[in-house]
Amino acid sequence: MLSFRDDIYQYVNEKYQSDIEFPWFQYPSYAVARHEDNRKWYILIMEIPRSKLGLEGEERVEILNVKLLNPLERDSLIENNGFFPGYHISSRNWMTILLDGTVPFSDICTFIDESYIATASKETKERLRPPKDWLIPANPAYYDVEQAFRENKVISWKQGRGIKTGDTVYMYVGAPVSAILYQCLVKKTEIPYLGHNENVNFHYLMEIERKKQYPHNKFTFEVLKNEYGIRAVRGPRGIPEKLKMELEK
Repeated sequence: MLSFRDDIYQYVNEKYQSDIEFPWFQYPSYAVARHEDNRKWYILIMEIPRSKLGLEGEERVEILNVKLLNPLERDSLIENNGFFPGYHISSRNWMTILLDGTVPFSDICTFIDESYIATASKETKERLRPPKDWLIPANPAYYDVEQAFRENKVISWKQGRGIKTGDTVYMYVGAPVSAILYQCLVKKTEIPYLGHNENVNFHYLMEIERKKQYPHNKFTFEVLKNEYGIRAVRGPRGIPEKLKMELEK
């Protein structure tokens, strides 16, 4: 009988460096893969009779339990062949997948990836999250960022909490400019700051690359306040979708 068990072992080992564990003495074929940091398992492979899934016959089949990011999707998924509510798990977040070829291996890998994220620690989820857009402040009284960008396309900047490599930052330059002037790509983060600045307190720098520059009169504080509801830029913050669309034009 076809089984994707060995393929799954190889997949999680190569992609997530996860070793397969067999934690139950009374069920030697049951296998799990865990996160290294929080020790939560994100896949569970079991071998059970078909009847346990509501299928005909007592022949034993191999199944995979995975956790969904959106439990509301489960009901629509289990309408398809090879998908079932999580076996032996009461939570609606979990789903069971047959490993007999009914569900293509590529689809199984997609659900393993989703389960990995759904069971991950806060730190791992942050590391795996897709790129994000930020609005960050610059105080010209402390640093002449316009001169810095005239001299270099890439500069070092204070790293804000939550910002990671690949994110986009839009820099709001304070008074007397009081406007968003730059769109930048975050090229590198977690650069130790070994100097001292009495005006600001920070420990890490990031490298940002200027991608776009805006006129001083385009995205002014008055525009941000009146059209987008932004009344202050004191630290890294998200950007309203409407403003993001205008900035990307």
